Amino acid sequence: MELIFFYIFAIFAVSSAIAVISLRNPVHSAVFLMVCFLQVAAIFILLRSPFLAAVQVFVYVGAVMVLFLFAVMVLDLGKERFGEHLHHQSPIAIIIIIGLVFVMGLGLAKAKLDAPIGKYTEAAMAKNTEVMGELLYTKYVFPFEVVSLLLLIALIGAIVLVMKERN
Repeated sequence: MELIFFYIFAIFAVSSAIAVISLRNPVHSAVFLMVCFLQVAAIFILLRSPFLAAVQVFVYVGAVMVLFLFAVMVLDLGKERFGEHLHHQSPIAIIIIIGLVFVMGLGLAKAKLDAPIGKYTEAAMAKNTEVMGELLYTKYVFPFEVVSLLLLIALIGAIVLVMKERN
């Protein structure tokens, strides 16, 4: 049963990701990106990782998408024409997409469709939030702090760029 739900969520995630890159309206793309993020959160639930699912919903769907929609509305990206930036890349993109679909089909045909849990039992996976938090703040505290500083620098840089354009 989980395999059926996985395929449903994966199909919706891939189709919404394709809609993100193929739609011309940036607001519609943002909505489909939100749908894709929600599908990824559902896949995290299937992987018995509710903490990652909650983080996915809160951080990506909540904060990042609100920030992205705010930036789209402030910048008014609808004024530019979409075709000016493509430079006749459609045939190359179609060839690459056909190749990727072929390689993915080969991988699905030769792969096993079940994913064994391995050494982690149901009881151990129920405590994954505790284990993840312990690892994040002990073994991986330096990369955690580096990522937080990078996000802070990116936020300050975005504010500086917006303020320069207004002047």
